[in-house]
Amino acid sequence: MSGRAAPHVCSSRLSCWRAASWAGRPDIVGGSARHRGRVGGGLGAPDKGSIPAMKLYADSSIRRTRQMVGDVLLLVWVLVWWLVAQAVHDATLQLATPGRELNEAGSGLADQLRDAGSAVDDAPLVGDDLSGPFEGAGNAADQLANAGSGLVDAVDKLAFWLSLSVGAVPILIALAVYLPARWRFVRTATASQRFIDAAADLDLFALRAIGRQPMHRLATVSDDPAGAWRRGDQDVIRKLADLELRDVGLKAPPAAEAART
Repeated sequence: MSGRAAPHVCSSRLSCWRAASWAGRPDIVGGSARHRGRVGGGLGAPDKGSIPAMKLYADSSIRRTRQMVGDVLLLVWVLVWWLVAQAVHDATLQLATPGRELNEAGSGLADQLRDAGSAVDDAPLVGDDLSGPFEGAGNAADQLANAGSGLVDAVDKLAFWLSLSVGAVPILIALAVYLPARWRFVRTATASQRFIDAAADLDLFALRAIGRQPMHRLATVSDDPAGAWRRGDQDVIRKLADLELRDVGLKAPPAAEAART
């Protein structure tokens, strides 16, 4: 046994970089009181009893305006297609008018024929013979009324399903396209804003930027962003954090800005 510790096996490029980088950042690893005091709940973790407010819109005015316009357009789209579906439903129901008239006419005719049959039924000797045809005609009129009622029911079902398909299909397509991306923003921004309450929290987003941002964007910040982060270069850390914060729709709060300056 040589007594030396087994080499660390990295699960990813970022984990290897973090293991190497944190060794050069004693303010994070060894012991800045600022960070040690927050270890129990994770970096920037809120109090256990707190419930973070949902972040619906970005801090950037341009992106926030786009999101608001998108939300309004979605609501207008849903309203327009709901009105179109309602118009289709009402127009289709007009096809049931002949069926209703047929039902009313058949029912009225059946009643009149049966009344006439009842009147002649009392005639002596031939009453039964005379009432039979009236009864048969009344039954035929009932069938006519039932046909009209069936037509009305069929048109009602057609109006419902036709209006549902006309309105629901474009509405569901719009929701399927818009809502997932919108929900991802809300979820990410809400989770991220819990960590931004001091300048120290920018380290987390700077580190996340190094692991997530494409190389050409990192190159605009520094030729050696990882080295600058290890050295605690606050200007580079701020720029890296800003890259990541812009992606999630946030800005550094005034407390963090003041602490950096």
